[in-house]
Amino acid sequence: MSFDEILRFHGEALALFGSRVHAVRDDQWAGPTPCTEWTVRDLVNHLTAEQLWVPRLVRDGATIGEVDGDFDGDVLGDDPVAAWDRAAVAAVAAFSERGALGRSVQLSYGSRPADAYCTQMTADAVVHTWDLSRAIGADERLPGHLARAALQEVEPYAPGLSASGLFAPAVEPPADADAPNRLLCLLGRRP
Repeated sequence: MSFDEILRFHGEALALFGSRVHAVRDDQWAGPTPCTEWTVRDLVNHLTAEQLWVPRLVRDGATIGEVDGDFDGDVLGDDPVAAWDRAAVAAVAAFSERGALGRSVQLSYGSRPADAYCTQMTADAVVHTWDLSRAIGADERLPGHLARAALQEVEPYAPGLSASGLFAPAVEPPADADAPNRLLCLLGRRP
């Protein structure tokens, strides 16, 4: 995938998740999500915190140790939607800076190319868009091209995700499952 395509998909995935954040009603923030440990607010907080890491790691070249703890706890404050919007804009800007995707970033599991980090962040946003959509009763359909890109990203390491305890075991998809459904089943979701 070219850098331009990686950036476009990342921006689209964040915009898609953001459209769901903007659709959360006041009475839904404490509601459950398919991520059984998280409420709607917890899920949005997770994705917002992830975006806050991006400028520090990609633009500033910070290490995990230098950033660790900065975005723990509640990063949403009194206005979760505005907090998401600011974090998403900052993440897109950091990845879009000239030369950013060609850099290396220091992640919890070692040094990785920034373009690989960006595709990982895209996949996370795509999957969690479905989670948030299901939680708030929004349209759960995922764009095929984003689901295919996310599936391509997670397939190589999917078997280890369930063992991490962070994901439910994979679900057998129907024989005729499209990319969005295969992605969701691979990550333990039941579409």
